[in-house]
Amino acid sequence: MVVKTRSKGRGVTGLHIGTSNVRRYFPKSISIIELQLGHLQIQCDLPPDFWQGQSDIFDPRLCSWLESRHLHAKPDRAPVPLAMIPEGENRFRLQSIHQHRQAPPKLPPKLPHRAAA
Repeated sequence: MVVKTRSKGRGVTGLHIGTSNVRRYFPKSISIIELQLGHLQIQCDLPPDFWQGQSDIFDPRLCSWLESRHLHAKPDRAPVPLAMIPEGENRFRLQSIHQHRQAPPKLPPKLPHRAAA
């Protein structure tokens, strides 16, 4: 699923999951998810209003990781799309979109065009 960073100001950054993703991937019976952030694994609480249209996750460790990895070069704080990949019950791996997509197949180099003599 594709999620986006959400900033509430400098030093408060989280993830906006989106209502359709919440309905599809997050049963109401869970209150905690595990996120794999590179080599770091953290648990994040899901607030009660998560299922009522407030589909954001804010956690200090997640904020630090997002700001150091994805927002350090973005002075405008514009949302950054990220891939959030299910990896088991209540477990997800978060990574940049370009890491998740496979590289397009390489085409053979074009041969130079020769003019008719």
